Amino acid sequence: MQLSSILATLIRCLIIVLISNIMFGLDPTTINAIAIFAPAVVSFFIGIIITPGITDFLYANKMWKRKSGKTTPDGREAKVFNELHKEKETGTPRMGGSIIWIAVLLTTAFFALLGRFDGFWLEKLNFFSRSQTWLPLFTLFGGAVVGLIDDWFEISGTKSYLAGGLSLRKRLSVVALMGAVGAWWFYAKLGISSVAVPFVGSVALGWLFIPFFVLVMMAVYSTGIIDGIDGLSGGVFATSFSAYGVIAFALGMINLAAFCFVIVGGILAFLWFNIPPARFYMTETGTMALTTTLAVVAFLTNQVFTLLIIGLPLVATTASSIIQLLSVKFRGKKIFHIAPLHHHFEAMGWSGAKVTMRYWVVSIVCAISGTIIALLNIGG
Repeated sequence: MQLSSILATLIRCLIIVLISNIMFGLDPTTINAIAIFAPAVVSFFIGIIITPGITDFLYANKMWKRKSGKTTPDGREAKVFNELHKEKETGTPRMGGSIIWIAVLLTTAFFALLGRFDGFWLEKLNFFSRSQTWLPLFTLFGGAVVGLIDDWFEISGTKSYLAGGLSLRKRLSVVALMGAVGAWWFYAKLGISSVAVPFVGSVALGWLFIPFFVLVMMAVYSTGIIDGIDGLSGGVFATSFSAYGVIAFALGMINLAAFCFVIVGGILAFLWFNIPPARFYMTETGTMALTTTLAVVAFLTNQVFTLLIIGLPLVATTASSIIQLLSVKFRGKKIFHIAPLHHHFEAMGWSGAKVTMRYWVVSIVCAISGTIIALLNIGG
């Protein structure tokens, strides 16, 4: 089916919804719920539609690492990891995360275009707004582009100084710059200089809000190392953005809630093809886009510290790598068979599918728990 036919069908569906609203008089909560979830469905189907073309391109151009093998952050050979994943390092394309952000951009453009026409629903479904979605959309695209560049150098096999991808220092520098821009927007444009601490209240930071914002974004970006097992990262990120979508809805930030669920729709389309055996990997173009955007969404909803609970699997994964490095450096021995944590479970004998499913279960429980805490504080 042609994309034009799909879009025509979606428009007809929107018209039907409009007629239903006129006939049955939907209440405001129902209207807002439709405005949130309808774009998510569109994002999912757009992701499904564009994936075959992207997949063909990735395989036709052999967009995978030319050499198998991985090194640890301190430069040593990751022997355990390479043994566990010796069959997967080559032959499966990178850049699969592009499906997510392309689906989000196309969905946003589609509803922004519809919003230019007269009509209650056409305007209501347009979630592209300066106060709520400009910054996270910019962050998503910026992170995606930088991640795409990193993926390209990772697979290019050239002998340039960028061969093997951008160094961690370069990537952190880019994330810090993005964080500085975001912090300035919050501080100067939105007038935000405080953060909410669960069960404590608002804590004023003043100008310290800016470095705090940058540090949080860099910390959240580091959780992108959760990518590495088929379907793992997609499920964890989907639950995190779903939780913040619910929180944004409770705050009355309908456009931001819609944006969060549009991302979820794109992730679900990605997961359709990423479940074992994965057709492609998310890699940096996906993880950098999603982690930096998640940080921005957490600040927009003023639920930064709640992210420690909602994204606990992400936090635990990063913490395991830090603990492992410190233990090796100061104690001369490892705590985990291999870090990050999900690969430790693989080394224990768990199958990749078992690790993924159990991470998904824990992620859902953490997302629900964090959402409850956020709602209690919002209500209080």
